[in-house]
Amino acid sequence: MALFKKLEGQGHTPTLFSAFIYFDLSFMIWTILGPLSSEIIESFALGGFVMSAGQKATLLSLPILSGALLRIPLGFSVDKFGAKKTALSSQFIVILALLLVYFLGDSITYTQLLSIALVIGFAGASFAVALPQAGQWYPPKLQGLVLGIAGSAYFGVVMGFIFAPKIAQYYGWQTVFLVEAFLAMILFITYVLLAKDAPADVYKSNPKKLKDYVKLLKDKDTWWFNLFYAVSFGGFVGFGVFLKLYLTDTYSDEMAEIGLSWFAEDNIKVMAGYFGALCIFAGTILRPIGGSIADKIGGIKALYIFFSIVTIMVTINALVTLPFPIVVLVFFITMANLGMANGAVFQLVPQRFAKDIGVMVGIVGAAGGIGGTALIKTLGWSKGTFDGYTVGFLIFAGITVIAIAGLSIVKTRWRTTWGLASGGMI
Repeated sequence: MALFKKLEGQGHTPTLFSAFIYFDLSFMIWTILGPLSSEIIESFALGGFVMSAGQKATLLSLPILSGALLRIPLGFSVDKFGAKKTALSSQFIVILALLLVYFLGDSITYTQLLSIALVIGFAGASFAVALPQAGQWYPPKLQGLVLGIAGSAYFGVVMGFIFAPKIAQYYGWQTVFLVEAFLAMILFITYVLLAKDAPADVYKSNPKKLKDYVKLLKDKDTWWFNLFYAVSFGGFVGFGVFLKLYLTDTYSDEMAEIGLSWFAEDNIKVMAGYFGALCIFAGTILRPIGGSIADKIGGIKALYIFFSIVTIMVTINALVTLPFPIVVLVFFITMANLGMANGAVFQLVPQRFAKDIGVMVGIVGAAGGIGGTALIKTLGWSKGTFDGYTVGFLIFAGITVIAIAGLSIVKTRWRTTWGLASGGMI
């Protein structure tokens, strides 16, 4: 509560609340195909369309990819038209897509669902809208707290994994989209009534231009940060979206044997969703802890630790056939360290790119989404090609090792150049 007292008399609380709700619900919508993956795949199979491993991965990865790519144009839209208009326009598009799924019902085709998955990416791009909407109202000294509140979106992902499978079990997976559309409508009305763009005397706009992105993309440090965030956030969102499908595909028999199915096949899907939520929650709740650890020991050292643990966990899962309780523990540890690595990356980015942080958030955020897309597609390719996920996990572990090697390459230069000037721990 002491942290929130710092906001008293500052900024615009209704806008901060609206941005938080918008971001949280949007991330739930963005990742909803993950907790519904097994139900959707089974529904299509009953209708005569059996998805290949590659088709499953494509379906799950498309919202992540489009959400990553849409962050940059929505960032431009915030500068040109304002955050509120951009948020409402995006939300309206998402509501239409959600309602379309429900009204198409069992007649929906795989191609139609792919198209809707692309549109759902607008929800993932909320990152580029909600944070400026809230941050514009507050002074620089409160930006960390304000953006931390507005950006607490991963709880929406957890809620999706907890409730979506249960709703699908009783009412069908399309009903989940109707529920989300209803929630999105409430959010839309809330945004209309409560959210406001900061006036010019509070926030002096500094519109981003395409040349700003081009300039930063010529900087090799930008690409190092892209790699680190593609591993940390890409790993987090990629595993998060794919986890339920992986558990039901690999451990259904074992879950039934140890009684987690309650003797009903549908409950296996529900329980897999719960365990997926548990692992995602680990990374969610520990993300700020990762930033705090990075503040104390330095972002580079923190990333060494987090990436090393992730490499070990993923390699163990790839090479050893683990019993179900142990594999859940392995993913819990993996997701926890990926979440903390997210916090550590963004402990470093503002120190290196303090003057260009708005543009860098867009670039690095897009890289994270692309990393998640690549992970999902790699796991699907591994399953389709080798009838297992071992190769996919090993590829991700190998890329994480490359990121660790990258830390070794840049650490001396960073610490002796901008690290000294920033005054922070790197």
